[in-house]
Parts: sequence; C-alpha cells; structure tokens
Amino acid sequence: MPVVSVGMPLGPGCSTCGYCGPLGERSSTETSFKKAGFIASQLSCEVYQKMIYRGWRRSGTYCYAPDLRRSCCPQYTIRLDAIAFKPSRSQRKLINRWNHFVMLGHKSETGDSLLRQGISSASMPSKPEGNTTKRDPPKFSLSTSIHAAESDFISTNATARHKFQVTLEPSTYSEEKYALYLLYQRQIHHDPHNTPEDFKRFLVKSPLINEPIPYPASAPDHLPSQYGSFHQMYRLDGELIALGVIDILPECVSSVYFMYDPKHDKYSLGKLSALREASLAREIHNAGAIAMSSLAMGFYIHSCPKMKYKGEYSPSYLADPEEFTWFPLEDCIPQLEKFRYAAFVHPEHSLEGPQDPGEGPPVSVSEEQLNEVMVIYSMQQGAISIIPVNLSHQWNDQYNREEILSCVDALGDELSREIIFR
Repeated sequence: MPVVSVGMPLGPGCSTCGYCGPLGERSSTETSFKKAGFIASQLSCEVYQKMIYRGWRRSGTYCYAPDLRRSCCPQYTIRLDAIAFKPSRSQRKLINRWNHFVMLGHKSETGDSLLRQGISSASMPSKPEGNTTKRDPPKFSLSTSIHAAESDFISTNATARHKFQVTLEPSTYSEEKYALYLLYQRQIHHDPHNTPEDFKRFLVKSPLINEPIPYPASAPDHLPSQYGSFHQMYRLDGELIALGVIDILPECVSSVYFMYDPKHDKYSLGKLSALREASLAREIHNAGAIAMSSLAMGFYIHSCPKMKYKGEYSPSYLADPEEFTWFPLEDCIPQLEKFRYAAFVHPEHSLEGPQDPGEGPPVSVSEEQLNEVMVIYSMQQGAISIIPVNLSHQWNDQYNREEILSCVDALGDELSREIIFR
C-alpha cells in the first residue's frame, strides 16, 4: 500500500542568518528568508526526494524552502553524481591518512614499539619492489578504500592498532548520541544551550516512512534494506566518535547533519563523511537499486567559506532557484562570483548588492490547480475524507489561505497533488 504524505502548510518567514555572522553567532538582523514551510506528519521517501530537488530541506519534521532571492546568503541545492565521482588526490590522502591511523596508530603510538604491540607486517602499507618508475599507479577504488580499515572488512591475517566500526541504525535517541551532540555544539559551534528535546526535535524525529529498497537479490549485510532516516555511527575502540544523520531515498543519499568529537578534528571527519556517504550511494546502486545515483549535500552557499568545501566534490550540480533544473557547478561559479542572487536559466533575473529586493508579486495559483490540492476534511476510525483545499474551512481564513498558496507555489504543481494538507 503506497505511503500517504500528510502535513500542515506554513507561509513565508524570516530569521537571523547563521552563515554570515561572527563565529558561533548569528546575524544581528533577520536577513534569511523562507518562501514557505511545512510541518510534515509523514512523507513517503519519494515525495521528500522530490521536495529536496525543488530546494526544500528538513529539520526534524519541519520542512522549509529558502527564498534565495531575498536572503543574504542564498542557499543553492547541490547534488554530487556519486556514480561518476572520482576522489581528488587530496581526498584520497584523507582516506589513506585515516586508514593509516586506524591500522598503525598515530606516530606517537608507532615506531620501534610496533612489534612489541603486536602490529603485524600484514597491517603495514606494502612497498613496491623493483623499478616502479614506469608503472601505472594502482587504481583507486573509493568503496574498497573507504572500508579498508573497518573491523568487519580487514583481512583475518591483519592486526589493527585500533578497532574502527561504522554501522547504520534507525534514527533513534540515546544518551551517548546526545552527549556527542552536546560536545560538538559546545566546542565547534560555541552553542552550550541544547536539551535532549532540542536534539530529538532536530536530529532524531523524522517524517519519513521506511520503505523496502528493491534490490534484485540479497544485498551485502552492511547496506540498508530500507529507505528512510538513519544514524551512521562511527566507533573507534568502542567509543562513539562521530555520527552522520542521513536520509536514504530512492535516487539519493541525503546528508542531514554530521557531528564528531573535536579531539579527532585533524582527520577532517566531516569531509571523510561526505566521501563515505558518496560511497554508500554508489554501493546501493551497484547492489542493484539502480535509481540510486547521487549524494544530496544540502545547500551550497558560495558566500560562506565553511560551506564552499562542497564544491570540492565533483561532478556536482546546482539546482536553478527558479526552474529547478540542474547546472554543473563550474558553469555556475562565474555568476555566483558576480551576483548575490544568481539565476541560471534566466540570468537576467540575477541580482547584485546585499539589499533585500522585498516581496515579489503576490503568489498566484490557478483555480484548476487548487481543485487538485487536497486537504483532510474528517477522520473517523482511521479513515480520512479529503476535499479540494479551496472548498475547505481553512480557505475561508485569509491568513490560512496565504499560507496554503505560498506552500503550493513552493512545492509546485506535481508535489502539491501528492501531499494531503491538514
């Protein structure tokens, strides 16, 4: 039985900006705008994927569509082609450095003491023999390398200095996860005020309904069997050192949030997590779920240095903020350099200068389209009755009507028909 997507529409809004303020602070004025919001009761994974590709993101069960035209730091939806992705030299070095640490330890742990500590020669990087100057370098496999130091993947004759495990589990709360979140928020974002409920609301609760992944045959044990929301757990010697919050959708793995223990900061675990998530999308694809092809990396913010790193993963594409068609990132850079707000399909719509141009023309949705947007009329014994939104009592209230119109406009014609409002 197909999943029914249900939620409550919200209108435009604005807030302070966390991208252009001082470190650990937000902007002093409300300069980040949203076209619409949506409190999701439940969503099918396919519907939420379509929302992502129209510029929406979720924070817990709250979904929102940024207004790039008005915001100080426009947020462009970015996705990486995980099948065509080839890690750069620096990205390969990140993976190798972490694997070296896991297998051999930090340099303070190695040296002459290796043999005394029982580290076998099988764990050591092998050195090529003879004259290798004319040989081609060994072919790099992202998936092989990303798992190379995991305890479930290393060969039985190898001994590792540390035990490294990465597992996927449903998005659930634990004191261990909350403690890591507190540590990360306090030391990295200078945000000491977070309760268990804050953590649950932001990174545990999800409106996505799990659905089976249609592998044609049995997939490897480390791959998920269902689409939905997950926590990717990184453990070193049994200790939770990092956690990735991800949504696994029919065509993409979507990065929601990543946190880590700052004592491992030098290993760039955030960048490693993106490589691992790209590998996950590729592995699901190679296991037979061929629609899976991308890593949805959230938002690319060209004016924010800490967000521009996403452009280092190639080939990446940005969604046009008006037509929601995809453009190679490298083709977008010149416009992003020139304009605060860049429109790729209609470059004449691009805007220079930091000032907010103000609200655009009133949202207009045709009567024909509104007749196909449904709202819950009644619920009795688990059965719901629906009617067109323009015949509902919500439509009679001007404030509710404006919220509905904003949400329908931001969702677009197709998605508005696939979601039932309440």
